[in-house]
Amino acid sequence: MAVEPLSHKEIEDRLAELPGWSFDGNRLTRSFRLGSHFAATAMVVHIAQVQEELDHHSDLTLGYNTVSLGVNTHSAGGAVTEKDFELARRVRDLAPGHGAS
Repeated sequence: MAVEPLSHKEIEDRLAELPGWSFDGNRLTRSFRLGSHFAATAMVVHIAQVQEELDHHSDLTLGYNTVSLGVNTHSAGGAVTEKDFELARRVRDLAPGHGAS
């Protein structure tokens, strides 16, 4: 199934529904600061589970108490697609307070 890149306008419109997420020119990005290293590690595990369910994997970085993501679709030449927004919405729903930074 082909995945079509979204236009800059489509990306900006969709970002309005995802506070804290941004577009850096070729991917959606977001960092979450959690209360502890354990909480951040647990979030990484939950994100990995969602990525497996969606068969869509992002760049994922774990710091001491911070989780950062960079999301784009490799099969669409590294462009941002609806698949990226689906992953971002699912990650948002995992975050404490639904997206608290």
